[in-house]
Amino acid sequence: MALVTAALCAAVAVSACSRTPEVSLAPQAAAPVCTTLSWPASVSGHEQVATSPASPSVRAWGDPAIIARCGLDPLAPTTDECVTVNGVDWVVRSLSDGGAATTFGRDPAIEVLVPADYGPVPLLLPAFGDVATSLPSNGRRCT
Repeated sequence: MALVTAALCAAVAVSACSRTPEVSLAPQAAAPVCTTLSWPASVSGHEQVATSPASPSVRAWGDPAIIARCGLDPLAPTTDECVTVNGVDWVVRSLSDGGAATTFGRDPAIEVLVPADYGPVPLLLPAFGDVATSLPSNGRRCT
């Protein structure tokens, strides 16, 4: 009986780790520019995984999932850390379980959520450079 219980627990643990990440769609997720993006096939060696809901404006990679979503309202000027990666400005902030980066000076904006397992958020941002530069600029820049 103990062996059956251990096997059942292992199966539950494996399925819990590989579940489809649930994503909240951004306010402008239906904007044509967000529904026609060419997201990267992989991010830092991690392949795309399905999201719930499935939407052309969101993508996820790896387990735990790195999540990107298009359609956020553009950021106003902020005192948060702003970094430039390959010509794209990003506002980076720490979260309790990782970090987030949001394009600055793009309308609509893209947000990338990175679990702590992957290290500093800016190291993953080069993968999103082409996607970010395909969004319209609103003229704001990191200073």
